[in-house]
Amino acid sequence: MCGRYVSTRSPQDLAGLFDVTFWNPTETLAPSWNVAPTDDVWSVMERPERGTGEVVRRLRPLRWGLVPSWAKNANTGAKMINARVETLAEKPAYRRAFAKRRCLLPADGFYEWQAVPATGTTKAHKQPYFISPEDGQVMAMAGLYEFWRDPAVRADDDPAAWWTTCTVITTDATDAAGRIHPRMPLTIAPADWDAWLDPTREDPHELRGLLTAPAAGHLAVRAVSTEVNNVRSDGPQLLDDAP
Repeated sequence: MCGRYVSTRSPQDLAGLFDVTFWNPTETLAPSWNVAPTDDVWSVMERPERGTGEVVRRLRPLRWGLVPSWAKNANTGAKMINARVETLAEKPAYRRAFAKRRCLLPADGFYEWQAVPATGTTKAHKQPYFISPEDGQVMAMAGLYEFWRDPAVRADDDPAAWWTTCTVITTDATDAAGRIHPRMPLTIAPADWDAWLDPTREDPHELRGLLTAPAAGHLAVRAVSTEVNNVRSDGPQLLDDAP
């Protein structure tokens, strides 16, 4: 799975990297070295403009943890932070989003954990590893997004009435990542960003063909501070090498 990641690039940098047409400067997110489920995260998506129908590439925050449009409450999202590539075209929670609502979720890298048994001098614990592209380039994680209407809010025009949430698509882990955890996020290569984001493309076989391993498998893996284990911890010190 992908349950925690790092996202420190500014919206200005992301807008340039992804050729974004529109970003609302009032929407800001602080850099995070410990992005966790239910956090707001940066996304890149393409949506038609109301009135003109022109498709516009946007940078906007989404809540991590997809809430299907038919969900009775928002708590569903905490269980839907990942969508398995093997079943996303069939599962009701993801099928429509895979066809029409795809996005990119920029990341510096992601975390996975290995259990460390107790020894004579240390207690049993989980050792976090930071997995990132060897060349330091941004990871464009493949994501899906969905809209959910909160029935507790009466007015449609109330901003609190509508939630926009997302999930990260995952697959079997390979190469360096596979030595740490059996699953990892899928990414989209820069040459395929346009095709992945295009809301008019709906062929599942074509779309699956765009999904690739992060950094084409050229990943660096290193043990980092166990401070990452606390979801409330944040800051660049989380990437310090483990002692």
